[in-house]
Amino acid sequence: MLALHRVEPTAALWADRATYDDRLIFHTEQWLRFVAQTQRAEPVLATVTDGARTVGHFTGLVTKRYGLRILGSPMAGWTTSYVGFNLAPGVPRRAALAALMPFAFGELGCAHLEIRDRGLTEPDLEGLGLRWAAAPTAVIDLRPDADALFGAMASACRRNIRKAGKSGVVIEEADPGDPAFAGEFYNQLRDVFAKQNLVPTYSIERVRALIGNLAPAGRILLLRARDGEGRCIATAVLPWHHRTMYFWGGASWREHQHLRPNEALIWHALRWAKERGVTEFDFVGGNSYKAKYGTTEVPVPWARRSRSPLVAGLRDAAKEGFALKQRAVARLTRAGH
Repeated sequence: MLALHRVEPTAALWADRATYDDRLIFHTEQWLRFVAQTQRAEPVLATVTDGARTVGHFTGLVTKRYGLRILGSPMAGWTTSYVGFNLAPGVPRRAALAALMPFAFGELGCAHLEIRDRGLTEPDLEGLGLRWAAAPTAVIDLRPDADALFGAMASACRRNIRKAGKSGVVIEEADPGDPAFAGEFYNQLRDVFAKQNLVPTYSIERVRALIGNLAPAGRILLLRARDGEGRCIATAVLPWHHRTMYFWGGASWREHQHLRPNEALIWHALRWAKERGVTEFDFVGGNSYKAKYGTTEVPVPWARRSRSPLVAGLRDAAKEGFALKQRAVARLTRAGH
């Protein structure tokens, strides 16, 4: 029988967590600090034990909605892909998930739980009172050489990368300490959302918080694409850690997209990551446009469980309310212009 025990963060704890091969950037002290800062959430660290032996760790954050305690690992809207568990080889994730239930609803006193763990599969979730949605992500295996990676892309994607070079597009690695970068990225992001009559789902302060928390540890790559006249026409934000780089965000001005800066940014990021021993590039989502880069789709279900049907209904209502608010703000923004 596995059990979870809440623990306080110590240097020894972080050192032990860093020995697990399934560790992700979302399990790190820096990432938890970023989420806690932007979501007003309380980090929760727990050890997973089998008797007296520690066989893993759990990572999450507790927040409050409608006066109720909610454990997110992660929650939707946190711009955080997967959290969940770090487990020793041979420890079944289903057993760890089963042990999470009494910990979340008993010891932590939560009314709702959400979890998205990179190693969980749908069969692991069955019979535990969970509801879940398919939430696949698109990944690229970076172990083949650069020629093979380029060749695995769709022919149109390869042409666009070559076109960017011929059009004078240059990719620049931005200094994380450059105060202008967050503004450049966010203004371009607003233009991306405006194309769909929407507004960004987060503020520029979240971008600044992400950079501020990850940059000191060297865990973020910031890229600019400049046109032949030196103008910044596209940007990308790419956290990385251990064996994976993540596409956290990318944006570009619509009027310059014919120069194909977005494809050039991704191609630069792939080679940069590969040179540093990173073996996987995760697009953090499964949108069809990503397939042109030669991706493989990996299923990562997003599961949730509530203490009562009422709490589950409040969660769904909050999600719909957020979508309605986003559309309303977009309409007001257009009216103001």
